[in-house]
Amino acid sequence: MSARALGIDLGERRIGVAVSDGEGRLATPLAVIERSGSRQLDHRQIAELVAEYGAEVVVVGLPLSLDGSAGPAARGAEREAEQLEAALDVPVVAHDERLTTVIADQALAHSGLSAKARRQRVDMVAASVILQGWLDLTGQDSQP
Repeated sequence: MSARALGIDLGERRIGVAVSDGEGRLATPLAVIERSGSRQLDHRQIAELVAEYGAEVVVVGLPLSLDGSAGPAARGAEREAEQLEAALDVPVVAHDERLTTVIADQALAHSGLSAKARRQRVDMVAASVILQGWLDLTGQDSQP
């Protein structure tokens, strides 16, 4: 059984959001949420997207170090993922996001977008790379 999933790239200034198709096979960039200064408000915006798209799981990028260890950024993402899960009615899972922003920026650069246009889109594209990696890893027939 497949489930629709929301992918999240937690940044300091912006939160990138992606959504999977109903079969849980393909991730698509969805939105960028500008950080409001209130995690509670930011998480409420994510909760609205979960409800709007009928997501059954939220996949949060975990910024591990290149050697796979969890540094300060990863521990911060884990804490925020726990807070986010407390604000949602669906499970939140972490997925390795090493190099996703680099991959997203390179893909956008190849599309011919200006540096400014890439900055405005890179977070949601990174979220789709995170989500696609999780979808590929878990397979279409797994449950969240």
